[in-house]
Amino acid sequence: MMKVLVVLMLVCSVYAEETEILSDQQDVHAALRELTASLAKQEVEVKNLQAENKGKQVAFSASLSASGIQTFGPFDRNTPLVYKHVVTNIGNAYSPVTGAFTAPLKGAYHFEWHLYGSRHNGAVLMKNSENIFLAFESQSSDYPSTSQGATLLLEAGDVVSVHLWTSSTVHDSNDHLTTFSGHLLFTM
Repeated sequence: MMKVLVVLMLVCSVYAEETEILSDQQDVHAALRELTASLAKQEVEVKNLQAENKGKQVAFSASLSASGIQTFGPFDRNTPLVYKHVVTNIGNAYSPVTGAFTAPLKGAYHFEWHLYGSRHNGAVLMKNSENIFLAFESQSSDYPSTSQGATLLLEAGDVVSVHLWTSSTVHDSNDHLTTFSGHLLFTM
């Protein structure tokens, strides 16, 4: 009887261990199902964010001359510069036909323009019809350069362009020395 009792206790002990192992396995399977569901939900969220941000990617960079050496100016009034050599135009907000950038979304945008010119060169960043910042250089030797940058809060449809300052002259070549660039920092 004692042997039967010992065997019975061993069987109960083994059964308890197997039950505990089975319970642990069920817990592991439940945790794996939870993790899988969470991962699937996160993948959907990432895809939704990517789709949402796809239309919010805006950046461009261009230089004046599409090819060869060209001189622009002087003119008797401020004149829009049309940057023909477009190297980046993500979002297609910059027009190489007009030289204007049209904001597709309300947000903060950053712009830079660089000029390479003769003795007196300058260009002003325009927002719609408002002068924002002037980049200007005047020196006695030929070929000074100047640069400027600005961050602007734009509404969708606002137009930003660079205008050659009255009586200024700028040059460009295959080295692309006179440039205009901009990008969306964040939407509002």
